[in-house]
Amino acid sequence: MPSPARTLWALLRSARVFGDRFADSLPSLLGPAMIETDVAMLAAAGDDDRSTPDARAIRLRALVDAHQDFIWRSLRRLGVPAAQVDDATQEVFCVAMRRLDQIEREAERSFLFGVAMRVASDARRACVRSRERADPTAIDIAVATSPTPEAILDKQEALVLLDEALDALDDETRAVFVLFEIEGFTSPEIASLLVLRLGTVASRLRRGREQFHAAATRLRARLDHGEKR
Repeated sequence: MPSPARTLWALLRSARVFGDRFADSLPSLLGPAMIETDVAMLAAAGDDDRSTPDARAIRLRALVDAHQDFIWRSLRRLGVPAAQVDDATQEVFCVAMRRLDQIEREAERSFLFGVAMRVASDARRACVRSRERADPTAIDIAVATSPTPEAILDKQEALVLLDEALDALDDETRAVFVLFEIEGFTSPEIASLLVLRLGTVASRLRRGREQFHAAATRLRARLDHGEKR
């Protein structure tokens, strides 16, 4: 019988595939009509040469094109429910739109991820307050319809397991863990993105792996219990 870590770590490694598949199907967040509206809003806020409507529209479009898939995946793995992730992605870029002139070009991804962390945190708190959690029977259904835990990895329900395991991590640890284990960032890249010391990244990653392993153990016990029924 595979260890709980083996099953959940395999699921973790599959997350990037699932994420890319969904992100690739996303429509552009800012269509031409919306860009025109945004340009009018942005133009009113700027008064220097680099803030002309055309320049701001071009930069906004480039920002969305370059980072929307990453932000969408990050929000999903940071705990934003699937039904809300498109709106949350839109919210991140609306914040960027309003603060476009304050964002240094070399720090665009760092700024967007920081906003995404706050948006995800707000979304999770709202879910707790309104009890809009995923159906807790979803995991039991997955177990009942799959002969082994490994078979679940080939099904959409597998993401329910990953979400629950990631929910066991605290916010700061989760961000580092998601960036390293799912997005494939290096520790120096994470340190730069989150403005952290390398030692802090290492300690949060270690803590994240411990928390994830503990969640894997609990989920494996649930899966085993389901197999015996």
